[in-house]
Amino acid sequence: MNFNIYLDDETGQQLNEVAKKIGESRNALVRQAVSEWLKRRGKPQWPAELLAFKGMADMPLFEAGRDRLKPPAADPLA
Repeated sequence: MNFNIYLDDETGQQLNEVAKKIGESRNALVRQAVSEWLKRRGKPQWPAELLAFKGMADMPLFEAGRDRLKPPAADPLA
């Protein structure tokens, strides 16, 4: 898909400089930037650090205290 975008002079110049410095085309940099932005904003996702978290060794499991909970006094939907 092709389309045009308009950048202010300063942003356009920065894009030119970075593209030249890393040996990529401006279009490639814009495609990459849009793709990364869509990944972050397009669909909410938990950060990789949080998904990889396995808990803390010295912390009891969350479920460990459930047997000590009292049942509700009455059914709130009844």
